Amino acid sequence: MPSILIICTANQCRSPVAEALLRRQLAEHDSATPWIVESAGTWAVGARPAHAQMGKVAEEAGLDLSRHRARNVEELALNTYDLILTMEQNHKEALQVEFPQISGRVYQLTEMVGMKYDIADPIGGGLDDFRRTLQELKRLIAFGLPRIITLAATQPPAIPSDSSKPSTVHSLS
Repeated sequence: MPSILIICTANQCRSPVAEALLRRQLAEHDSATPWIVESAGTWAVGARPAHAQMGKVAEEAGLDLSRHRARNVEELALNTYDLILTMEQNHKEALQVEFPQISGRVYQLTEMVGMKYDIADPIGGGLDDFRRTLQELKRLIAFGLPRIITLAATQPPAIPSDSSKPSTVHSLS
């Protein structure tokens, strides 16, 4: 079963909505293939819900983030994911340095459409900033879906998790 992890900073805006969008796109593309799609943050704190404004714009787009709770990458066995997509270059670089064994599986989401730029965090902005972020993620996932599927399906097999030994990330920023 292919598995994808989406990373942002706090796991309250960009990555949870990207997770929901990608789940929907994968289900529409091929409902017969079971996919694992999850999200986490490099600085996520204590199972916080999705940001209220992101929850509102997600709902406008037919997505439900009400059950989302933030997770920190330190809680996860990163080696169990076939593909890891980040919102920013610094997320990608930190993961590749801390976990060289997965470095070939880590990409910026924008690389899925042949570009390389950071997706701005809407925190601190107004509702329209959250809408723009959602629309940008929706576009990137829709156009990047073929590459996402190919990369997740062709990576070397993910290593099963030893739940007694979670991955550790020392200083992701």
